[in-house]
Amino acid sequence: CAAQAVEPREALEDAKLYFTAPLRWDAHDWLAFGGTLAAIGVAHEFDDDVRDRFAPAGPAGLDGDDPNSLDDALPAAVLLAGTWLLAGITDAPGGWRELGSMLQASAFTAVSTEALKFSLGRQRPNETTDPDQWFESGDSFPSMHSGLAFAIGTVFAESGDDRHRFLRRALGYGIAGATAYLRVDHNAHWTSDVLAGAALGLATARFTMGRRD
Repeated sequence: CAAQAVEPREALEDAKLYFTAPLRWDAHDWLAFGGTLAAIGVAHEFDDDVRDRFAPAGPAGLDGDDPNSLDDALPAAVLLAGTWLLAGITDAPGGWRELGSMLQASAFTAVSTEALKFSLGRQRPNETTDPDQWFESGDSFPSMHSGLAFAIGTVFAESGDDRHRFLRRALGYGIAGATAYLRVDHNAHWTSDVLAGAALGLATARFTMGRRD
């Protein structure tokens, strides 16, 4: 079971289908994509207002440092590690399938996020007070922490049987939402950054779960 959590041939096929997915989208998919872009656009309009609420005043808010990066990633990492440990203890196919979906969703989300960061080059709120500083060699959009937290959290929330669905969703989406909030609270990302990361992680998780099911 452990060896089949992420089977190389299956992972390669999934990667091909994932990165070419828009070629097969139907009207419903494009509508969902457009709605997501609209929501991110609305959030972008409030980016500077939200930053003013959370960022330290003066030079302290523009030091470019992100000292909370590891701490903010810890909850999602613990959720992933816990799933791995539980799968090893129970040695059940469903547990390994859940772990495989988490790992695959995390990998796809990370690659997609890095590509968008490199292409868009948005500066972080700890580097500028202007939310429109795109193509400036920044790495703010979208949020990697938010994307990975929602990729892992969504798989956890929607896996397993329905007997513990409420608890799974509360924990999975709760950790993901808290991670997104912390990134804004710590002045590491704009609100639209974490919203975009959340959308990417959630959609990727649903894709990987659908493939493995």
